[in-house]
Amino acid sequence: MLTPVSQTFLGLPQIDIEDVQPKDLVIVGVCECTPYTPGQTSHAADGPTEIRNALAKYAKWTDHYDFDSGAPMINAGKRRIVDIGNLKGDPNQPAENRAAITSTVAQILHSGAISIVIGGDDSVPIPVLKGFEEQEPFHLVQIDAHLDWRDERNGITEGWSSPMRRASEMTWVEKIVQVGLRGPGSARPEDVHDAESYGATLIAARDIHAHGIAAVAEAIPEASRCFITIDCDGLDPGVIPAVLSQIPGGLTYWQVVELIEAVSARATIIGFDLVELTPDRDINGVGALTAGRIICNLCSMLSKATQT
Repeated sequence: MLTPVSQTFLGLPQIDIEDVQPKDLVIVGVCECTPYTPGQTSHAADGPTEIRNALAKYAKWTDHYDFDSGAPMINAGKRRIVDIGNLKGDPNQPAENRAAITSTVAQILHSGAISIVIGGDDSVPIPVLKGFEEQEPFHLVQIDAHLDWRDERNGITEGWSSPMRRASEMTWVEKIVQVGLRGPGSARPEDVHDAESYGATLIAARDIHAHGIAAVAEAIPEASRCFITIDCDGLDPGVIPAVLSQIPGGLTYWQVVELIEAVSARATIIGFDLVELTPDRDINGVGALTAGRIICNLCSMLSKATQT
């Protein structure tokens, strides 16, 4: 069940999901999904609240010029941005959590709107992507330090080590492009083999630093449809320290913004999620603010896309 929030995204209107209109950009927070320890509250459960709170100071400036996007922060009249609150969930009921996430996303899409999901941990993208089952096929771009191709961990197949494995099994996901990979994680050599055998495009963070984001854009066909999922640890911990697994060498804020711009220039972005913001690890709220600013840039790009 969706619950109201005291601080909305950029202070924008909070509405019921039934009132979502075609072309709306719909912010929805997801707090709980699939824990590895039954009943354990997610380390990222407060992520949606902290991102909204970090942007509260901009609530009176939404019509001001934003130098990051080259336009007013919110392009009034171009596309409505609304907040429908949080799916809080229950760590004791992972199946019910997933079902609620999938049905909420599907309802937003059925309204002709775009879902912008703020997590929550990296198990959230699995039910989010399942919400697109009745939509046209699309490409999936993931920004993440980790491969996320484990079939299971501790017998759990829909946890935060498995979202790309599960996405590879969805017939409506045409191709997977993974960006920002670095360091060790839960992936074993056989998981890398499985990802490569499937045909996933794997682009390490080191390659982005050396050669830029061109390889990412080239992996997305012109005039295609694309979903973007961001795990906050895909960025360098100096940029977003608020993550469970801090690994040096991640992407910068500008690389992520430019990557989203490059994808938007080639494809229609049909959905987005940002997960794994862990408030207990943040420093002076800088991680939450950076995550929020990425979403602001995304909204600006999507608003511009409606003008062409």
